[in-house]
Amino acid sequence: MEQTRSQAVILHWRLPAAVAAGFMPPGTEPDVFGGSTWVGLIGFRMSGVRLGRVLPVPYVGSFVEVNVRLYSRGADGTRGVVFLSLDAPRLPVVLAARALSIPYVWSRCRSASTDGSGPVVGYDVERYGQQAGSSFAVRPDRSVQADDELSLELTARFGAHTRYAGRTFFLPVSHRPWPLHPAELVHLGDGLLGAAGLKVEGPPESVLFSPGVDTVIGRPWSVPGS
Repeated sequence: MEQTRSQAVILHWRLPAAVAAGFMPPGTEPDVFGGSTWVGLIGFRMSGVRLGRVLPVPYVGSFVEVNVRLYSRGADGTRGVVFLSLDAPRLPVVLAARALSIPYVWSRCRSASTDGSGPVVGYDVERYGQQAGSSFAVRPDRSVQADDELSLELTARFGAHTRYAGRTFFLPVSHRPWPLHPAELVHLGDGLLGAAGLKVEGPPESVLFSPGVDTVIGRPWSVPGS
């Protein structure tokens, strides 16, 4: 599957590895860097989805997604993410993903409006029939590149560990490095991390923006030891 992920808002908090360990699928463990492991709240626009190179999915494959994720390392050395939730407004996408044990949630997801004091990028999430939601926005500084080690570690992830049919799989994702810019947090009101069973204190330590990347999702393989 090919897809474009654009206008990404990338927020991260430190998290004790012992807390993250409880969410890791068998055969994986929390990936520790920068002195700890991390939890991310990530929003972006999905578009240009194709099954292979020939079958576009124009409406169903174009939407806002907001996900909560942790960072993992497999017994085979693979480094990826573990998704705790992925909110999206396209019910067919949500149902298909949940059939594969990927924790999508059907929600109203939309881009947040600007506040009139400069370009602002953000996302709002309202879950159907539930109280959990999220609203966050940032003001990117596009004149500066965020190329520090932590920013690169948080975004240079080329796959996800997921559990399906009693086994842990690694789903590879290919893309060029995210072009990254530092950003100022404009507002944040989030309930998705809490709904996932995580508690964080204070504002995010890392606040980033990316105009986006093109991605290719490959065939999964089983993780040894799972």
